[in-house]
Amino acid sequence: MDQYESKVFVSIGRPVDARVDRVAVRLPRAVAEAAVSASERDEPADETHATLAPIGLAISERGRWADDAVVVDLDVATACAAARAAR
Repeated sequence: MDQYESKVFVSIGRPVDARVDRVAVRLPRAVAEAAVSASERDEPADETHATLAPIGLAISERGRWADDAVVVDLDVATACAAARAAR
């Protein structure tokens, strides 16, 4: 991406960022527990761990557990990173 394209990308991102702070995500219990476990490990972080660990921390701090799932509000950047990984 050249400098001009970077500026265009930032210009698109600013209004999106101003409107969207967090996204509520419902995760199965097993997935949520695995993310929490990743956040508790003391290992050097690779790219996946560096993205997964904050999700586990968010679940620990503000997740709302309901039977077989948890609902957690994730910041948009983290939610987008997870969505990109699913593609």
